[in-house]
Amino acid sequence: MKIAIILNGVSRKKNKFYKEIHPALARHFDVSIWETQCSGDAEILAARAVSEHFDVVVAAGGDGTLNQVINGILKSLKKELPGVGVIPLGTGNDFARMCSVKLDADQIVQLLKADKPRPTDIGMIVCGDEFGQPTTRYFINACSIGMGPEVVKRLLKSNRAWGPQITYLTSIVSTFFTHRPQEVHCKTSAWEWKGRARVLAIANGQSFGNALYIAPDAEIDDGILNTFIAGDLSLLRFLVHLVGIKGKSKINDPKIRYSKTRQADLSSMAPCLLEAEGEMVGYLPAAITLMAGKIKFFR
Repeated sequence: MKIAIILNGVSRKKNKFYKEIHPALARHFDVSIWETQCSGDAEILAARAVSEHFDVVVAAGGDGTLNQVINGILKSLKKELPGVGVIPLGTGNDFARMCSVKLDADQIVQLLKADKPRPTDIGMIVCGDEFGQPTTRYFINACSIGMGPEVVKRLLKSNRAWGPQITYLTSIVSTFFTHRPQEVHCKTSAWEWKGRARVLAIANGQSFGNALYIAPDAEIDDGILNTFIAGDLSLLRFLVHLVGIKGKSKINDPKIRYSKTRQADLSSMAPCLLEAEGEMVGYLPAAITLMAGKIKFFR
């Protein structure tokens, strides 16, 4: 099996990868390791892996690295796509957590040796990029508007010295004080919602933002996207609900809505930024569509 591993070159867990994970994989497979040097490299390297006919492309990093790898593979427009895997070296690792993939050499080797990747759904986003030009992006876990993009900006500036839990929590609470809920419109074939949203997320996976379970009953191969909408909540109410969300509970509050769909059109009057798995995508309006079983994922 010919495997391309696209490694986040600035991961804090890179040494562990080279000491424990890589030697175990190299004993069983034909492994090539390509390190990223800057933002966007993982997408370019994934496209290269497809063109060079690798059997498997593995994202060694967090949700952002996986997002770029998925985009690189799907934008190659090849009919025959490689299998996709993940080695969770990131801060949040939400998608890997849902798939029960751990930073464990034996488990990762066994997953790849079994050679039974499973069909997995993908979300497709069509919107305008930062320059107003049409762009198409893909996500495997979740995308969001509202506080999500602002939290991502803060995370990119943080040193993360206190670990993922504290880093994410402080970024979320700090963002609450500066972010103003925006008027947005979400329309699907079955329902629509209008209002001031602190967070509007569309998820294939169960959680984002380091174990915030916005869709605790989601399945990544059921042909359905899950939506989570949090309206104009007060800080106290928001923090109370945050505890429940991290505990995988669905919140019973008139200002929080859970639903399901296969497609959604998002729009806003004012500029509204959209992120997917910690990567900035562009601005509304955006059309989001499910692509059922689009890739085969080792899980």
